[in-house]
Amino acid sequence: MEKRQLGNSDLHITPIGFGAWAIGGADWAFAWGPQDDEQSIRAIHRSIERGINWIDTAAVYGLGHSEDVVARALKGRSNRPYIFTKCGLVWDANRQVRNDISADSIRRECEASLRRLQVDTIDLYQIHWPLEGDSLKGIEEGWTAMAELQRQGKVRWIAVSNFNVKQMELAHRIAPITSLQPPYSLIHRDIEKEILPYCERQRIGVIVYSPMASGLLTGAMTRERIAKFPQDDWRRRSSDFQEPKLSKHLALVEKLKEIGARHGRAATDVAIAWTLRHSAVTGAIVGARSAEQVDGFIGAMDFRLSPAEQRELEDFSR
Repeated sequence: MEKRQLGNSDLHITPIGFGAWAIGGADWAFAWGPQDDEQSIRAIHRSIERGINWIDTAAVYGLGHSEDVVARALKGRSNRPYIFTKCGLVWDANRQVRNDISADSIRRECEASLRRLQVDTIDLYQIHWPLEGDSLKGIEEGWTAMAELQRQGKVRWIAVSNFNVKQMELAHRIAPITSLQPPYSLIHRDIEKEILPYCERQRIGVIVYSPMASGLLTGAMTRERIAKFPQDDWRRRSSDFQEPKLSKHLALVEKLKEIGARHGRAATDVAIAWTLRHSAVTGAIVGARSAEQVDGFIGAMDFRLSPAEQRELEDFSR
């Protein structure tokens, strides 16, 4: 199976990684609704069986619950996948989430993640979000703390998520960045102009999230299904799932299905393969809440679009 080197690291990852956001469960601000832990564990097991060799989670997913579930799924496995997690979002006794990339907070979060994940070292540790949009505030202190964790051996490689070029330039002056994790899909292409070229020049790996736009591009999403989202599913509040954007997105899904049908492939494969076609992209994070969902997207690992099909999709989605 194809593996790609992630940035400056010795990690060689499969083109798709298992995304553990949704398995954090309900009862937090960005939940995907109720989730059965046993189903989550079966999904992780299936992803490993099908060849995926990395899992991306975060402390804030389910306020620690996603990391707990990942640990349960991997307990006793000698051939466990790489574990990537994140810091910088913390919560209080009332389950309210806030940004904190101070050195003290990052050190505490790392220790908590090591305990929850039941590992001695985290393979890739990422700052989840900068403090305020384009702000450089706190990055020097936070990234210095990340580099110290790496020197101490508590994390193997350090990375960022949702950073822009200015923020990466500041961090890079302190210590090398192994990878960036940005959102990227046919309906969210903002990173193409500056961020992806910068990462390619600096040899920073890129692992994109939401390549299927939080489920919109799977081919399984309908207005009826969206109307039945649980009240605690964050997508109810997203403009992508509301008009006037929704009609355009669903029309794009029909184009994905059309192209997929030429190859006996699902819309899911086409949507993911489109993100992986970019030379700066090392891998794509794909979430799953069941073993069946893993089976539904695993084909994208070895699917390639022709240049003509890439242009067809890009022209349609403008």
